[in-house]
Amino acid sequence: MSGSISTSSSLLTSTEKAAKASASAAASASTGPAAGDASAAASSALSSIAGNFNSFLTMLTTQLKNQDPSSPMDSSQFTSEIATFAGVQQQVSTNTNLGQLISMTQNGQATSDSGLVGQKAVFTGTQIPLQSGTGSIAFTTSSAVPVAIAVTDASGNVVRTVQETSTAGGNSWTWNGKDDSGNTLPDGTYGIVVQTQDSSGNVTPVAFTGTGTVTGITKATNGDILLQLGSQSVDMNNVNSVSKAA
Repeated sequence: MSGSISTSSSLLTSTEKAAKASASAAASASTGPAAGDASAAASSALSSIAGNFNSFLTMLTTQLKNQDPSSPMDSSQFTSEIATFAGVQQQVSTNTNLGQLISMTQNGQATSDSGLVGQKAVFTGTQIPLQSGTGSIAFTTSSAVPVAIAVTDASGNVVRTVQETSTAGGNSWTWNGKDDSGNTLPDGTYGIVVQTQDSSGNVTPVAFTGTGTVTGITKATNGDILLQLGSQSVDMNNVNSVSKAA
């Protein structure tokens, strides 16, 4: 990008506000329900069903032992109840085995993906990693337009703002890790927002991808495989490509 524009424009102001809102949303998401809550709830439900089945069998056995010989349980009803609960038990067993199979597959994927350590990952998201004092993004615009970029720290404070004119086609921006006052910021995870403005003054977000060096592989509590880019975790589902570092 080239061609600096006044940093006092409405575009930059709007982008700063959007960056703060994005950082606030990210903070709320990180303090929300844990990713493994759904899995834990499902496991609890299966355990409850299995427990109810065992209780049913105990009660049925007791009932059969103590039923009135002159008025025994209706055989069709008895058969129907047994078939229903047997089906439930089989479903519980199937779900348990399927969960174990999925877990084994995810563990195998995590082991396989460990070979990605040291490579460059391109991903989509609302944050970028600052690694060794460098962070970078890429985006595309159909024509040369004013583009504003705002970076926020872990506290949601806007630490770096830039406004320039893009070129038609692919664009990239590399951050040197310094704030607007020239101070060097520590490596870590930073929020980022990119916006543009048309001739009528309408401000719209610009989709971008971030780039980072893979430093590790982890598995989330819900089983998703995560790439570690320094302090930042990126879901493999959000990774566009991985290539050898130059």
